[in-house]
Amino acid sequence: MKDEPVRQRILAEATRLFAQRGFEATSVQEIVVSAGVTKGAMYHYFDSKDDLLHEIYARVLRMQMERLTRIADGPGTLKQRLHRAAADVVETTAANLDDSKIFFRSIHLLAPETQKSVRADRRRYHERFRDLVVEGQRAGIFSDRVPADLVVDYFFGSVHHLGTWFHADGPLTGAQVGRHFADLLLTSLGAGNVNE
Repeated sequence: MKDEPVRQRILAEATRLFAQRGFEATSVQEIVVSAGVTKGAMYHYFDSKDDLLHEIYARVLRMQMERLTRIADGPGTLKQRLHRAAADVVETTAANLDDSKIFFRSIHLLAPETQKSVRADRRRYHERFRDLVVEGQRAGIFSDRVPADLVVDYFFGSVHHLGTWFHADGPLTGAQVGRHFADLLLTSLGAGNVNE
């Protein structure tokens, strides 16, 4: 669509400004000036600043959900698919770190209904991921000593914590951290090496 770059520009500038200054300290006027658009153009795509914040996170979550679905339904053993899914969510979170940091820092500022919707979307992602763990536990591939919900909550707690320490110019890439996290997940499930 010919207007899509305008929407992308607004999102990019909102993300940059929210990351630099914080959601509350950034005005709609600052966003439109920085994006080089009018308020009318912004409101054509987004209903409010809340809507912008929601979309910053939702676009990453949509992408991650599409990737998880492809991985979960794709080829490979259950161990390989869970390892790929775990590595992927870490790598894509690291690649979109500003989006995630802004969101987790500002979710409490969203309207209650928007918060509820976002939490439901995130829960669907976690449940799809958890289904892989449950499947492996039922098949005896993964240990069932720890309930799948706790395994997944623990894993995603670590993923959501990336924003506090991961840096793109650090000693490890997002892909390397993803592989390490995935290895740790499989080890915690008593699954050994992904290729075994």
